[in-house]
Amino acid sequence: MRLFARLLAMLAAAMLAAQPVAAQSILRDAETEAFLDEISAPLIEAAGLQPDNVDIILINDPSINAFVAGGQAVYIHSGLIDAADTAEEVQGVIAHELGHITGGHILRYGEGMASATKITVLSLLAGLGAALVGAGDAAMGIMMAGQQAAMGKFLSFSRTQESSADFAGAEYLSKAGISGQGSLDFFGKLLNQEYRYGYSQSDEAGFYRTHPLSGDRISALRGVYEKDPAWQRPANARNQANFERVKAKLIGYISKPSATLRDYPETDQTIPALYARAYAYHQNARVDLALETADKLLAKDPDDPYFLELKGQVLLESGRPRESLEPLRRATDLTNSEPLIASLFGHALIATEDKSNYEEAERVLRAAVGRDRRNPFAWYQLGVVYAARGDTARARLASAEQQVMNGEYGLAIRSAQAAESGLDHGSPDWIRSQDIGMQARALLERQCEMQRKRNCAPG
Repeated sequence: MRLFARLLAMLAAAMLAAQPVAAQSILRDAETEAFLDEISAPLIEAAGLQPDNVDIILINDPSINAFVAGGQAVYIHSGLIDAADTAEEVQGVIAHELGHITGGHILRYGEGMASATKITVLSLLAGLGAALVGAGDAAMGIMMAGQQAAMGKFLSFSRTQESSADFAGAEYLSKAGISGQGSLDFFGKLLNQEYRYGYSQSDEAGFYRTHPLSGDRISALRGVYEKDPAWQRPANARNQANFERVKAKLIGYISKPSATLRDYPETDQTIPALYARAYAYHQNARVDLALETADKLLAKDPDDPYFLELKGQVLLESGRPRESLEPLRRATDLTNSEPLIASLFGHALIATEDKSNYEEAERVLRAAVGRDRRNPFAWYQLGVVYAARGDTARARLASAEQQVMNGEYGLAIRSAQAAESGLDHGSPDWIRSQDIGMQARALLERQCEMQRKRNCAPG
């Protein structure tokens, strides 16, 4: 019985591994998202999908991983960006994950789970039958054999999906005219990691794996990639330069400042190194050095909106909101009110505590959520503006928007109800308050069902 419970736990864990974990935080950055959108666009088109329907989402997790989880969303761990050396390596991973989407593997994942569970239940019943007639050793043997068969069937199902996604990814890279060298290089990194951690490459060990052996994947794909016309095609220089920027920016943001300053020493005056050090200095509250480094970046390109955003962010988060307005306003204008940058600018306007800035803040923030509704920070700031001018109903509506995205479904329901009662019947905002309330109820009911708590009731 204990082995049976362990098997079910392992199968459940495998299912959950394909879903976003609540403890993992999504990292949002305008430049990084623009980069990921740009390098994935030709692959999404090659896969026959619509770019507007596919999201590439960065998660703050140091492990080298990526996954898809329902819908058309590809989740990439920050550890994968850190481990990659080229934009083409990241494109290889994205192409593979798109293969899971087009193959419907998330929907079919439950088929493998159900089949494995069926085998296990049958073996359990047979084992119990043997135990009832006094054949205790035989009963244990039957149950263990059934569990091993179930695990083998489930893992074989998973390995088949991974191999299918590998070849689909190769097809998409080929159609997009991108060399498969980056994909092979990244598999090489995974293989080295397996050796480092002592993972066996034997066929026997492969029986217990959810993925094919990296060595086998490299061998199988090399034959495909080397025959492709794009194999010898040079890497896209723009993509590589942008990759080095966003990687350095990410490292500066999430790594310990001491590690960042070690890896990007003062002698390195390249844009990626300056980026990384600026964020490291900002983390250490070394404001003067952070601003000095931001100014070095702006000296290289005064009209780079992301350099302007960096300077504005340092000023704002250092308690100097008035000084942050000029660089953030320029960054917002240069990016045509890119939602994340506009949200930061709106926050700076509010942080001045100057009521004369609130009208502009509302205009900027409404434009931001109009282009990107999945921005809880922008909704919170917009709620602050509404509350300051006494528009309680819309302030509660903004709170509901923010709460449903943060998983606070009970609060979202109450905020939506309060907003609905104060808004004009039939108005767009009144309709939106009803929509949010229904969405929050559905999500809460689903959460309750998953947790299987008898005392959990929506509302």
